[in-house]
Amino acid sequence: MYQTILVPLDGSSHAVKALTIAAQLARASSAALYLLHVTELPDDIGILAGSTGQPFTEERRQELARQSEQRARAAIDSAREAVDLSGLEVKVLIREGRPADTILSQAVDIGVDAIVMGSRGMSELKGMLVGSVSHKITHAAECTVISVT
Repeated sequence: MYQTILVPLDGSSHAVKALTIAAQLARASSAALYLLHVTELPDDIGILAGSTGQPFTEERRQELARQSEQRARAAIDSAREAVDLSGLEVKVLIREGRPADTILSQAVDIGVDAIVMGSRGMSELKGMLVGSVSHKITHAAECTVISVT
């Protein structure tokens, strides 16, 4: 059925539900699970902070990247603690980029058979403004996509 399953994790309850389903599928087909968290650093922190929009320093960018990786590991660890993954082959990936684009590129790079992801993970307002990540993945992925609510 499946040999490789990609599970994007963002810390939301929907992502944990998706991991639960993915674990069941992996057990049924002896598939490997790839747990992916995508961190997205802003291009210019000054604009977000309401200042003049001056680019931030490389040191500040590195600090933000370090903090993002800590949050990513916490989201992945939290999901792993909530779902029984014993006996499964599990690989953890942390990438930086735009979530939908990064998920799609990782799916191709790994050659996954399926992506199992939560249907919601961001605020409803942001989803209305920029479109949901799951919607973009569902329409653009070259593999099976299972969207979990």
